[in-house]
Amino acid sequence: MAKKAIRIGGASGFWGDAAMSTPQLLAGGGLDYIVYDYLAEITMSIMARARAEKPEAGYATDFISLALKLNLPEIARQKVKIISNAGGVNPEACAAAVRKLLADRGLDLKVAAVTGDDLVAQKDQLAQQGFAEMFSADAFPDPSNILSINAYLGAFPIAKALDEGADIVITGRCVDSAVTLGACIHEFGWTPADLDRLAGGSLAGHILECGPQATGGNFTDWESVIDRLEDIGYPIAEISADGSFICTKPEGTGGIVNVGTVSEQMLYEIGDPQAYMLPDVVCDFSNVKIEQQGPDRVLVSGAKGHPAPDSYKVCATYVDGFRGGLTMSFYGIDASRKAARFAEVVYTRARRTLRSLNLPDFTEVSTEVIGAESQYGDFARVEVAREVVVKIAAKHPDATGIGILLKEATGLGLATPPGLSGFAGGRPKPTPVARLFSFAIPKDKVSISVEIDGGKSGFTDTKGQRFDPASLPRPETPMAEDTSGLMFVPLVALAWARSGDKGDKSNIGVIARRADYFPYICRSLTTKVVAERFAHFLKGDVERFVMPGPHALNFLLHNVLGGGGVASLRNDPQGKGYAQLLLEVPIEVPASLARRDNLEAAI
Repeated sequence: MAKKAIRIGGASGFWGDAAMSTPQLLAGGGLDYIVYDYLAEITMSIMARARAEKPEAGYATDFISLALKLNLPEIARQKVKIISNAGGVNPEACAAAVRKLLADRGLDLKVAAVTGDDLVAQKDQLAQQGFAEMFSADAFPDPSNILSINAYLGAFPIAKALDEGADIVITGRCVDSAVTLGACIHEFGWTPADLDRLAGGSLAGHILECGPQATGGNFTDWESVIDRLEDIGYPIAEISADGSFICTKPEGTGGIVNVGTVSEQMLYEIGDPQAYMLPDVVCDFSNVKIEQQGPDRVLVSGAKGHPAPDSYKVCATYVDGFRGGLTMSFYGIDASRKAARFAEVVYTRARRTLRSLNLPDFTEVSTEVIGAESQYGDFARVEVAREVVVKIAAKHPDATGIGILLKEATGLGLATPPGLSGFAGGRPKPTPVARLFSFAIPKDKVSISVEIDGGKSGFTDTKGQRFDPASLPRPETPMAEDTSGLMFVPLVALAWARSGDKGDKSNIGVIARRADYFPYICRSLTTKVVAERFAHFLKGDVERFVMPGPHALNFLLHNVLGGGGVASLRNDPQGKGYAQLLLEVPIEVPASLARRDNLEAAI
């Protein structure tokens, strides 16, 4: 008989997340599952290089050494099931390492590995099939430069492993939310036709997948949680059979769970909120309701689902030259001008050396004087800074070219403008540029298997169907009724916001603190305003999506991250701080509303 509700704790949002999460969630008790998300596109390339050097490597070693090694006895005692994509590019090896831990401790738990996402062995065949990059339309990269190729699998193979008795499920690359949705499918008996339920379970997974970002981490109102960030609670989703859920955290932990923290995480790293495409369902979050139910308890409901797509998203990573850089600080009189001039001299000398060796020029250079805001135009607050950090970076086809840049930068230590300082260790080294190539592949071209303690069986996914976001009816933009006696207040007084990345795109989700603020935010915060705010970075268009349910806007900025990930030379290559730049934008509201809510205090 299916359960009415299950409790799932989210213990990891990236490879390197804190070791405190698993014991904290276990100490709180009452969990059915703990899920772990370790993977990002760059993580896959790192793991692929590790496996190339050592065949038994290529998975998230933290999952073994930190999450499980010290906690397996308590996990077994509480009968908590574990689901993780820690397998990376080698889920079989990760599963073998887990089985060894279990054997060493005399524990009898079944371990499953979901495989089939890794397509790197097919790189030569894929290169000949005409796949184009889904965003840029670039041609398939040279197979000799490819590091990894992985399809994003869904949740039904995970559910199959649980159906067959697995206590611990290890996957390779799956969509981040699948580790949560797989548990829901197994426990509630959901089928591919239960579209709204699948969308709700996927949203629960999306809230859990970044750990404490749902409980106060990276929160706009950071001062409300700052006192206890050192023991911030990791999120728990209490998911019901209808797909709605309550987000909470272990009692007595730091952080906060409120409408703002959960809303920010819902909008984190999404594009079109009516077409959030996953292997199992296409989700529509535009009318989701997020409601406070009590202290640190937030109810999330109203996700809608469309039928699963007919293809998997595939991400390949490949080497595209080398990059390197360093930071140095200047302080005192004219610090920012001195830093900028120092960077110019570094490039001049490095280029002179490149020419003398018959090496090509840098393919890209980047100078950022951090602490001087003159490049932000009308929004600048600081024109002259007395202390700055200058970041100097470049890309070059050859590691030697980057080595020359780094040598010249440090070699100028006694020949700079005055005020150079810094705290650092040894000289940085050139690193490969791992660029992302995304494409879609028909589902029937990917062979998925579920292996449990030596027994292996195949899995056939739902065929799915083509999905066209252009066919969707779009919500109307709410109109501001009172436009008399207007005054400006900063967006932060009216909204929460969070930003993230996907490749070379960044999204900024903006959520009204109150429903009656939303029409005024919509009126003032246009795509033109956002484009002007990021004109110093933006190379593409800006899209705006209206979400009436959470009273939110989602902005998608194209070609804004300098390539994104490690392909970018930016100080913030993932756009994590973009929301903080947008929150200063002035928004027009009626003076009567500003007086009512004391918004004038924010000016």
